Amino acid sequence: MRDYTFCDPNSKPILVCYNLSQMFGFGDKKIIFATHSNRFHTDDVFATAVLMLFLKDKEIEIVRTRDEEIIKSADYVYDVGGIYDESLNRFDHHQEGGAGTRKNGIPYSSFGLVWKKFGKELCGSQEVADFLDKKIVQFVDAMDNGIKTFKEDDDETKTYLFIDAVDAFNPFWPEEEKFDERFLEIVEFAKRILQREIERAKNLEDAKSILKKIYDETDDKRIIYLDKNYPWENILNKYPEPVFVVKSRGEGMCSVNSVRDNIYSFETRKLFPESWAGKSGKGLADITGVEDAIFCHNKLFICSAKSKDGAVRLAQLALEE
Repeated sequence: MRDYTFCDPNSKPILVCYNLSQMFGFGDKKIIFATHSNRFHTDDVFATAVLMLFLKDKEIEIVRTRDEEIIKSADYVYDVGGIYDESLNRFDHHQEGGAGTRKNGIPYSSFGLVWKKFGKELCGSQEVADFLDKKIVQFVDAMDNGIKTFKEDDDETKTYLFIDAVDAFNPFWPEEEKFDERFLEIVEFAKRILQREIERAKNLEDAKSILKKIYDETDDKRIIYLDKNYPWENILNKYPEPVFVVKSRGEGMCSVNSVRDNIYSFETRKLFPESWAGKSGKGLADITGVEDAIFCHNKLFICSAKSKDGAVRLAQLALEE
């Protein structure tokens, strides 16, 4: 088990895991993290997660405090302390003038500052680190600095955001205010999210070259066939020709997917014929003449057949419409 303790100097220390080095007198010096006490936010949660992943199996003590003397003595300080100096592992952004902004104008929070220093090494490449900065880190930094990055017109139908999931772990009336225990719970969750996102981003980089080769070797580039579940959606749409992607899904089925220029929109380069909407089995086979046709979505952005030939034929028919 990884050894780390967790305490709030304003209350009695809380032992989270057995500190084996302390109990038996061996191991390296304990590394002290310091961040603010009481209510936690997405930036300090994820800054903690990044540092824990970076330091791997080191023995760590997390101190949530506003005691200046304790903060000064810590090895890593973030979201508290009033200093940004990455050479000293100080990562606050609340001081006068903040801690800098990106070229796109989004200022840094503690998460972004920690990521800027350790993201490349954690991810294995600057490309992956930059990708995740745009996908995750910048959103957290913007929100923590009071910059809205989304549109909401109706509070009753507000989108459930990343920051909402973190805030759900904060004690909520009339619960006992055990902020420190809840903080550690959500940090473990944040660590797993980052691990998965880093792994996925690395795989996405590998997929780009594979998909380019498939694209280059396809004669009719309007229909791209994939024999594996490659993450194609935001890669093949960068090429002008693809209209449909036929993908083997296993279990005797191939799907035909409409290409979207913007993966966050349901606007596609071409929909399937309206007469196919909601049809399945024999009904769809009779309309299309494709004997092994399986199903077409009501919204006409995806359909399927049992074979590659059947799926390609559905795509060809849709192109003829």
